[in-house]
Amino acid sequence: MIRVSRLALVLSAGLSLTACATSSLFKPDGGDKTVASLSAPKTPLAPRPSPNAGGAPTIDLVKPGQWPQAVSDVAPDPRVRFGVLPNGMRYAIQKNATPPGQAALRLWFDAGSLNETDDQQGLAHFLEHMAFNGSKNVPEGDMVKILERHGLSFGADTNASTGFSQTTYQLDLPKTDDDTVETGMMLLREAAGELTIAPDAVDRERGVVLSEERTRDGPGYRVFVNTFGFQLQGQRPPQRLPIGKTEILKTAPAQRIRDFYQAWYRPENAVVVAVGDFDVDAMEAKIKARFGDWKPQGQPGVRPDLGPVAKRGLTAKVLVEPGAQTSVQMAWIAPPDLELETRAKDKEELVKALGFAVLNRRLQVLTRSDDPPFIFAVAAQNDQEHAAEITTLAATVQPGHWNQALTALEQEQRRIVKYGVRQDELDREIAAMRAGFVAAAAGEATQRTTALAGGIVGTLGDREVVTSPSQNLVVFDDATKGLTADAVSALLKDQFTGSGPLIVIPTPTAIEGAEKTVTDAYMASAKIPVAAPAAPGVTTWPYATFGAKGQVVEQKDVTDLDTVFVRFANGVRLTVKPTKFRDDQILVKARIGHGMLDLPPGGQSPMWAGSAFIEGGLKQISTQDMERVLNGKVYNAGLGVEDDAFSLSGRTRPEDLDTELQVLAAYATDGGWRPEAFARIKTYYGTIHDQMESTPSGVMGRDLGGLLHGGDGRWTFPSRQQIAGASLDQLKAAVSPPLAANAIEVLIVGDTTVDKAVAAVAQTFGALPVRADVPAPAGAENAPFPAPSPTPIVRTHKGRADQGQLFMAWKTDDLFSDLQRARNTQVLAQVMQLRLTDELREKQGATYSPSASATASVAFTHWGYLAVNVETPPDKVDGVIASIRKIAADLRDKPITADELERAKKPRIDQIEKARETNEYWLGSLSGAQTDPRLLTAARSVIAGLQRVTIADVQKAAQTFLGDDKSWTMVVKPEK
Repeated sequence: MIRVSRLALVLSAGLSLTACATSSLFKPDGGDKTVASLSAPKTPLAPRPSPNAGGAPTIDLVKPGQWPQAVSDVAPDPRVRFGVLPNGMRYAIQKNATPPGQAALRLWFDAGSLNETDDQQGLAHFLEHMAFNGSKNVPEGDMVKILERHGLSFGADTNASTGFSQTTYQLDLPKTDDDTVETGMMLLREAAGELTIAPDAVDRERGVVLSEERTRDGPGYRVFVNTFGFQLQGQRPPQRLPIGKTEILKTAPAQRIRDFYQAWYRPENAVVVAVGDFDVDAMEAKIKARFGDWKPQGQPGVRPDLGPVAKRGLTAKVLVEPGAQTSVQMAWIAPPDLELETRAKDKEELVKALGFAVLNRRLQVLTRSDDPPFIFAVAAQNDQEHAAEITTLAATVQPGHWNQALTALEQEQRRIVKYGVRQDELDREIAAMRAGFVAAAAGEATQRTTALAGGIVGTLGDREVVTSPSQNLVVFDDATKGLTADAVSALLKDQFTGSGPLIVIPTPTAIEGAEKTVTDAYMASAKIPVAAPAAPGVTTWPYATFGAKGQVVEQKDVTDLDTVFVRFANGVRLTVKPTKFRDDQILVKARIGHGMLDLPPGGQSPMWAGSAFIEGGLKQISTQDMERVLNGKVYNAGLGVEDDAFSLSGRTRPEDLDTELQVLAAYATDGGWRPEAFARIKTYYGTIHDQMESTPSGVMGRDLGGLLHGGDGRWTFPSRQQIAGASLDQLKAAVSPPLAANAIEVLIVGDTTVDKAVAAVAQTFGALPVRADVPAPAGAENAPFPAPSPTPIVRTHKGRADQGQLFMAWKTDDLFSDLQRARNTQVLAQVMQLRLTDELREKQGATYSPSASATASVAFTHWGYLAVNVETPPDKVDGVIASIRKIAADLRDKPITADELERAKKPRIDQIEKARETNEYWLGSLSGAQTDPRLLTAARSVIAGLQRVTIADVQKAAQTFLGDDKSWTMVVKPEK
């Protein structure tokens, strides 16, 4: 299986519903506008050659209970053991010790919403919920508790998702001892064939599923639904959205869910995937023992006909959706490519991907031009559940500028079809793509367990062969050896044929003349001649040196954390932690100045536009030219603002560490500050308020940060007027002074050595002029927190009348005011999460995913809080608030149980233990540690601190902070 990175488009991406993780799924409103259809201008494009022309083998050769490598010439990953039980269930097992002592279990079904009958719409997803609500050997309500006792948290480690054609259950085990593994296997076996699906349990779960439907609904999803239905006109996928129909969700009897269960949850439709730090023979024996006796019940389901692709020429559709971002989408719809994966097919897919990479590079150039026709644009091709293949050009545009975007997309598509790609363009994309394949192969030995499990599952729906990164690199090199631009051009040209172009324009306001205006604009553009693209000029990288090599004046080992502190003569500090968590991965971060502490509290922070700094390039070279000059190297750059530092961060590999540090040092000292980059960000934000105010979560995200900081401008979201009046100078005034003069701390974590890290920093940051330790402004560490609110702070949204959200917070304290108390409060938040889930989700069905969390600042004195966040209908808000207060009172007045303490602590501790096996964790934990040794104490003691939390500690924390008169509440309700 060759995995080429593709930008997934919302307009043509597959949908899935996840039982307990956030996802951007919403309910369709069903509204359609009249569609205008015209014949395409000039000579119609020829039909796309049949994907299976010439008698190529198809995926139908792969029979139930068979792995695709049995009929393909692609060799599977030798690290994976594949098997089939006598009942037809398949399994794949792989030993992997990154991170050590952990495992990922997956149970996959070849069934989803496409398999539902008319009166079952939404029940494939409902059934997924019922897998957590009672089975033959696990009473309702016990499954999640069992997993929590073994260290798995609901959502992060225990999850499930339902898509159009597949359903997946996942368990990420923090330990691989026999008890934990046997428990995980037992629970998956229960889900496979032993669910009770009791009527009373179904009724209790209805509210949770309906809450999920409400949470998902918004302008973006409604645009997707209508676009999807337009593109796949008359076909089954748009008629079987995984969330289903609300009336069916409200009324479907338990037996109807059971009917789906028995028809599709069958051994021949199932695959068990197990990856982790275990003995493969022992795991295979466990799978055989658990699933060998599984027998299907009832008659198997009949797979539905997905319908033919409708034959259409140039056709347009305008979707008026208040709150939606204006965009332009051009698509060509062809029959699905059902060809079996073979070596020849893999080569073809790689060549095609290179062609699209050239087209995307051209679109990117237009995005960065002085007068860009769009904010962002992308070209991609996606298979839609074996119903159709969609080739799309799409762009996000400024309101009212759809015509310019449509013209640019039409002409770039026509240009590449007419003139093809140039050899220099192709060579650039080969080098860039190969760098990714090389990096993946270099990191093969330390691929993470969850990623490997996800990769195997990702092959199942399309019946692809599981292959390794090193195998993929060999295939790539073979496919690109001697590859010519003419060959790529010919294959790419064939992708823009079939039904279409189908043009969709989502817009918050109507277009005069609607669809006819759009088709007229397209035909007008098609009459304008296009010229062959010009080759770029030659540019060199101007930031290879920064002066004389810096000298180390101090080096100190922090042996218990395998970390080294270094100080250069110019004052630059370097923290190095060599690791073997991921081969060929190095994370780099330069922390400069004091971040939020440096920003003035009175005015609006300009950091919402911070991405314009990186996109603006460097003074001596633009971003576009920099990407071309450094093509084939693995590097990146991002600007962030932390509470106590501005940060420039990147991710690289050992051979490109010097380049990564050169890039970051160049941004720190010689930013380009190009106004066109700022203008693009400002244009994007010009409609952000319309999008945010269309949903409760959008309003919450817009207003909560500022309200929790007493209106301090460092955390408030800019108003429409502030965005309109913003200037590049404001951003420059906030960022340039600290970057230019303040102290620098560089952190390097990953696959390197101390000597190599020191040498690379000595040539870059260590070579800069002396930097002084400028203190943060006096009093900056004092951030306000809102006073308790006797009545909720109310904000309104413009979405559905049954959508609402509330946020309740209690002020606590900063991390270092009392480190152990902060850990006690974290466990208190975990206990509250357990009780919220039990009361609001399981008993009341009032919400889909209630959450509780604790935050304690390390930079702002006495600033911290414990908070609850709940989505719920407006008519239930008062009742939910009362339930939260009752839970808080009970936590104050009565000690929690020993079982609750274990279920709160163990998943949290196991999450941290897993995180400590990643470079990302240590990059964050060591940030600032050279100047604030308290951070080292916190890093050393976090596990022990959580382990020592007692029942009495939790109650004391509740009594200290969770008073009814101490809470602050925000509610978002519908405008009308």
